[in-house]
Amino acid sequence: MSVLDLLASPMAQRSILVAVLVGLVAPVVGTFLVQRRLSLLGDGIGHVALTGVGAGWLVGTITGAAQADQYAVPGAIVAAIAGAVIIEFMRDRGKTTGDVALALLFYGGIAGGVLIISIAGGTSANLTGYLFGSLATVTGADVWLTVGLSALIILVGLRLRTALFAVSYDEEFARASGLPVVALNTLIAVVAALTVTVSMRVVGLLLVSALMIVPVVTAQEFARSFSATMWLAMGIGGIVTLGGLLITFAYPAPPGATIVVLAITLFAVISGVQSRIRRSKVTSAKLSSVQESR
Repeated sequence: MSVLDLLASPMAQRSILVAVLVGLVAPVVGTFLVQRRLSLLGDGIGHVALTGVGAGWLVGTITGAAQADQYAVPGAIVAAIAGAVIIEFMRDRGKTTGDVALALLFYGGIAGGVLIISIAGGTSANLTGYLFGSLATVTGADVWLTVGLSALIILVGLRLRTALFAVSYDEEFARASGLPVVALNTLIAVVAALTVTVSMRVVGLLLVSALMIVPVVTAQEFARSFSATMWLAMGIGGIVTLGGLLITFAYPAPPGATIVVLAITLFAVISGVQSRIRRSKVTSAKLSSVQESR
């Protein structure tokens, strides 16, 4: 089957739509996480979402659902939101540092997911599609769920951008300005959880953080404002997800890994070029200064 024939198939069209939507929305939340220096939050939430996948699988088995994983995605959403709120609560109360909370979710989430799915009669192999992404299994219901959650994420990220930026940049200033800091911080955590669950079909729970963060740090090489960074990161995210997916249509490769490698490669190239340009400008400025002093 040629690439053109493949693109005409409903499966490929669903995959492209979901991938592009995820590429657009993941950097929206990632922009706030980078500003807050919580780049690994997506990883922590992704790991605890795996427990939700296992729990959903167990519910499907107990209720005798047609497919054992019928409730896997809803279970992941609930677990991810709960994990995100717990992280924010622990960070805000200062009972444990953010990195310790993330470590607890890293290990506890993976272990919980593997344990629960084994109780449900499955194996760790059943988790592979959720860990690394599985666009081939995207259904019409998954598409509608992705569209709905993506719209919600973009709406929150853009409409509340100013308030969320204030909290992410300086909590004390935001609190002094009368903003509901706790509520806004919790909102960022919840939206991050939704982003993780939306993205798991595309890049998987283990790689989702890369799609949230790498387009943002790439955009920062050019952008000089928070708003510009967000918009540019969204564009980069959409491009790398579409590009990575098209590559996998032509060559047999895992879509999630291909997308992430493409994003990191783009960042490395742009960062290298920008660094060279900056060094060139500094050298030119020094030469001009020396010539003027003469």
